[in-house]
Amino acid sequence: MATRQINVDFLVLGSGIAGLTFALKVAPHGTVAIITKKDRAESNTNYAQGGIAAVMAKDDSFEWHVRDTLECGAGLCREDVVRVIVEEGPSRIRELIEIGMHFAEHEEGGVREFDLGREGGHSKRRVLHAKDVTGREIERALLNAVARQPNIRIYENHHAIDLITTKKLSALGAQPSALSASNRCLGAYVLDKPGQRVLTFAARGTLLATGGAGKVYLYTSNPDIATGDGIAMGYRAGATIANMEFIQFHPTCLYHPKAKSFLISEAVRGEGAILKNLAGEPFMGAYHKLADLAPRDIVARAIDAEMKKRGDAHVLLDITHKPAPFVMQRFPNIYQTCLQYGYDMTKQPLPVVPAAHYTCGGVRTDVDGRTDIEGLLAVGEVASTGLHGANRLASNSLLEALVVAHRAAQIAESRITSRESPITIPPWQPGKAHDPDELVVISHNWDEIRRLMWDYVGIVRTTKRLERARTRIANLQREIQEYYWDFTVTPDLLELRNIATVAGLIIDCALMRKESRGLHYTLDYPERDDGNWRKDTNLKL
Repeated sequence: MATRQINVDFLVLGSGIAGLTFALKVAPHGTVAIITKKDRAESNTNYAQGGIAAVMAKDDSFEWHVRDTLECGAGLCREDVVRVIVEEGPSRIRELIEIGMHFAEHEEGGVREFDLGREGGHSKRRVLHAKDVTGREIERALLNAVARQPNIRIYENHHAIDLITTKKLSALGAQPSALSASNRCLGAYVLDKPGQRVLTFAARGTLLATGGAGKVYLYTSNPDIATGDGIAMGYRAGATIANMEFIQFHPTCLYHPKAKSFLISEAVRGEGAILKNLAGEPFMGAYHKLADLAPRDIVARAIDAEMKKRGDAHVLLDITHKPAPFVMQRFPNIYQTCLQYGYDMTKQPLPVVPAAHYTCGGVRTDVDGRTDIEGLLAVGEVASTGLHGANRLASNSLLEALVVAHRAAQIAESRITSRESPITIPPWQPGKAHDPDELVVISHNWDEIRRLMWDYVGIVRTTKRLERARTRIANLQREIQEYYWDFTVTPDLLELRNIATVAGLIIDCALMRKESRGLHYTLDYPERDDGNWRKDTNLKL
């Protein structure tokens, strides 16, 4: 595979709300390359149904939003970060509206107002939405704005392999002028899939905005791209990874063999849907005072418990008591999709199961997106800012992406003032790698990791299962690493390598935390232990 160097001011890995917002903000100050491994609209953002939580109503307040976030985060949120994101949120949302985002509205007393939804854990209606396709509309608005920026170029079907750092280059014997006492990110090696070559992207500032890691699990609401690439690359580059044990399982994904765990938004319960077992009995009241509006971790564990107790493969989500026109108007995409699979949600309850949904941990950053590697920023689901703590409050993630991307862009701009010459980076070294002769190794290991994580590192955990998982994942990682060095890199091999790395991080963090808190629930330590464990779990290579 031939290689060449492309020099830019800003390198953005990922084309969701975090990456696109950052790119738009920094484009007036320099050239921007956005790397996305599928087409530009394929991102976790595009699949977000619920909306963006922000204080936009007269009867709401920053204090209430902060309180709800802190309560949901189970003692691990960084309150200073929560306050910054909550208080700066409305301004960032207005900017999004200015570039063409259309949120749902209704008329109140002759005045047009936002049609604010309410989701689990929120004390007020504060979720701005575009029916049930909010993420798709945000992506549309941002991509249209990006298309008008001549300084931005999007590289579709390009897959980042690894970050390039001074520490790595020093280990290889290279001596670029940028070498300093601290570890600094210089860009990334990127696989150009259509051109079948590896490109070297050299940048003054690099942003990880690659989203989450839902595909590490067998059942997930995430798209196929969510393989934890940024978390794995950040870890290999030497960044601190925090709180990976906190994987949020969305309680309600459509149970159907062909639906690939289609997400049924929490907003459906926010509008009055009720969870029932297969006997038709509501059960959430027995698990939490908020019943069907309890935080997601409570709801997911309750469903898991009901399924195991009764031996059922799924539970039911019932909104048939609401007027059919209301349901069809409020949730047009969910209604139509369920109809395609043979379910009319206005007439019959939907079969639902929990599925891996959101990665609350990630590359450790401050509220400005700074990692502990100079020149490397991280924003969105790939990052751990301290906003979510041990459990993400519904619809806070898109808000975090907007606010932190804005702040990260300001940091990046301030560092571009010095126009030093681009560093010449040694080209990608394929060594003696050759084309793979048997692809079954990749497909088998991919399936094994995802089932292993679902069975042993799921909603309810035990130390014995986690230790079994760690032993098996270590063996798989060794096998994958040997394969990686022996054969030419392919997108499937890169994703397999990354999910193996992330799976190991989740397991290690879960074994470190000797308590149950938020999204991490273990039968061996069922109580929360503030005396010893009101702290983050951190891992660093």
